[in-house]
Amino acid sequence: MARAGEAWPDETAVIGFVRGVLAHKEPPWLVIDVGGVGYEIEAPMSTIFRLPEVGHEVQLCTHLVVREDQQTLFGFHSEAERRLFRNLIKVSGVGAKLALTILSGISVDGFVQCVQTEDAAALVRLPGIGRKTAERLILDMRDRIDATSGGGQGGSVIPGAPASARADAFNALVGLGYRPTEVQKMLDGVETDGVRTEDILRSVLRAAAT
Repeated sequence: MARAGEAWPDETAVIGFVRGVLAHKEPPWLVIDVGGVGYEIEAPMSTIFRLPEVGHEVQLCTHLVVREDQQTLFGFHSEAERRLFRNLIKVSGVGAKLALTILSGISVDGFVQCVQTEDAAALVRLPGIGRKTAERLILDMRDRIDATSGGGQGGSVIPGAPASARADAFNALVGLGYRPTEVQKMLDGVETDGVRTEDILRSVLRAAAT
């Protein structure tokens, strides 16, 4: 920790990755057991969609944000996602929460295409992004984007999923910036019976992007 008057350490150079057993998964939060220590990690839905079931080993690229009152560790399935996250939080008015929302609602390649084609309308469809923010993203990210694909997204419907999956999806979407009334309508438009949380979220976010 920095002393009074000193700068905080480089927040991108403290923890480069975390590898361990996935102990808990409740979007957008994860807990990874690394040698008996549970690391709490916040991750975008694009990463959570690709994770295995609890109990399996995972490895995530990470970014540690250090503030005077808290330390937050963010995790990403690919280096491309982490790179985009780091570039997004350099844009004026875009914090870590909004950056996660962007990554949750659009792929790395999709975002790159929006910037390259100046498609502000597509970015405005993401929660928390208005016209001015979309235009600022396009302008500021032109020289930072790297069209690197993050790969496909796996996942399947699992019969007998917990009844709380819809509630978990509701909480995750509200956490991403959607209004509760809007979330209810979004969930009513997809199949949720017997479907796990990640797949409910995937269906909702795909529908919202169209």
